[in-house]
Amino acid sequence: VFCSLEFFLSGVGHIRIMYINRAALLGVISLLSPRSSIALAFARPSSTARTTPAVSKVCREMSSTAVEDTMAAAPETTPESFEDTSSAYRDLISKLRTVTQLQRASAVLSYDQHVFMGNSERTVASRGAQMSALAGLIHEKSTDKAIGELIETASADLASFDGATSDEARILEITKRDYEKNERIPSELAGRKAALSSKANAQWAKARAASDYSLFQDTLKECFDMAAEVATAVRGENTDVPLYTQMLDEFETGMPASRINELFGTIQEALVPLLTKVLQSESKPSVAPLNGHFPIKAQEELSREIVTALGYDGDHGRIDVSVHPFTMSFSPADVRITSRFSEKEWYQGVAGTIHEGGHAMYEQNLNDSGLSIDSALSLGCHESQSLFWERHVGLSKPFWKWATPKLKASFGDDFGYSPEEVYGAVNNVTPGFIRVEADELTYPLHVILRYNIERDIIEGKVDIADVPKKWNEMMKEMIGVDVEKDSDGCLQDVHWSMLAIGYFPTYLLGSATAAQLAHYIKKDIPDFDEKVEKGEFSEIKAWLTNKVHRHGQRYKSLDDLLEDQLGEKLNPAYFIDYLTEKYTELYKC
Repeated sequence: VFCSLEFFLSGVGHIRIMYINRAALLGVISLLSPRSSIALAFARPSSTARTTPAVSKVCREMSSTAVEDTMAAAPETTPESFEDTSSAYRDLISKLRTVTQLQRASAVLSYDQHVFMGNSERTVASRGAQMSALAGLIHEKSTDKAIGELIETASADLASFDGATSDEARILEITKRDYEKNERIPSELAGRKAALSSKANAQWAKARAASDYSLFQDTLKECFDMAAEVATAVRGENTDVPLYTQMLDEFETGMPASRINELFGTIQEALVPLLTKVLQSESKPSVAPLNGHFPIKAQEELSREIVTALGYDGDHGRIDVSVHPFTMSFSPADVRITSRFSEKEWYQGVAGTIHEGGHAMYEQNLNDSGLSIDSALSLGCHESQSLFWERHVGLSKPFWKWATPKLKASFGDDFGYSPEEVYGAVNNVTPGFIRVEADELTYPLHVILRYNIERDIIEGKVDIADVPKKWNEMMKEMIGVDVEKDSDGCLQDVHWSMLAIGYFPTYLLGSATAAQLAHYIKKDIPDFDEKVEKGEFSEIKAWLTNKVHRHGQRYKSLDDLLEDQLGEKLNPAYFIDYLTEKYTELYKC
């Protein structure tokens, strides 16, 4: 039995080498590891065990033969990994993966609430209780004192380990950061936050439907107060960090408010006069290709066809309809997107699906380790992926040479527009109220407006009661439109009801990053435009996976990723140049 077990364990060792992703095998492999108590029980028989000389001789001969045969047939031995040698590390990642699965379960409840669930008060209250209970459990397991002890032990083990440890070191760094952050948030606070988010979302939806800010004002104050309470707890004694910067770090790590102020100031300074110049042009493209009657079913099928061609894997996700388009990942094996459609206009549905498809492709191409190192780097990085596909592919001339025939096939012979006419229509600049429907020239200004308001609320410069007034003044000043309804103004976005204070600036950081990626991909793929025109997107997606997706959180910030992969940190000049060149050419100004 001993000789057979040794040979079997050797086989298991080969399995460990072959499988890079060991999540599904972890329990079995750990059980059969030569370092496990069960293996040792077989390998170290009791000193009182009785064997005859004949049996001992046979066993030795069998063992010798098995070892010689195995060594002759086996490939060169692969050095043991840190996970193989540190039981503390193995126990730690097991606990972390349990938390990940609970978080994914919570995401399922959230997706159901936003897409399928009813909106009655009893239903919302019931779901809030469910999510609060699950949030409390997640917090409890995330702050388990055993995790802190395992981090310390595993870190000590890592210090004495001679093998390659870059991922393990980063995993321990991320885990320690997250553990200390979670430890600073009491379970009671985590539960209150989850319950408020559920209530606030329902209250926002009702206020938006009624276009009445007063129905949401008090709840919105609760949301900002809760976000400030959480950020204060996470910041701890390090009061040198401004409170809003602490909030930003939740969504865009390593990007303080002071830097965003500079980046956004540069962009606003360039785009406001460019917008004025474009709007004064007498050479404006027609928007006729966008308007008419377009059956919802045909739009849904068209959007699905396009996003699948770009690279979204529908076999590992689904596409639904919701009030506000979004993407949600339960794992790389199940990433879902939503969009919305109007019978009077087809482009917003297609653009929304492409946008969310870009988010989804990022999630689908992360490694499925169940650890934070294989989650998205930041929301700005995430947004760069959606905006790369939506704008630098989906708003390009080559794309509409490929896609216009699909429009004709979907909407019939009455859709008789050329690719050039469709390109001009989808890139038409028309200042409007709604951020998610804004053209790419005014979109950055929508983001800057939201950034300024939420920053000023946190810094005490704007009162919650004055949000509609401040919003409407800035819309007039920056974009030149008069907001007449709250639903077209400060009630249009879901983010604040979800306590996502500090989220909005990631949209513009993503826009600038997408332009920088587009600049460099065309250096590496010189026939980029030709591939898009032919509908050949696989090499483009592979480039993004290589430069962005596969790295997860192996870098500490978006700047670090860009500097290592592209050779420079985030530089808004590429974004400004892209918009300037495109729109001065289109509008002949």
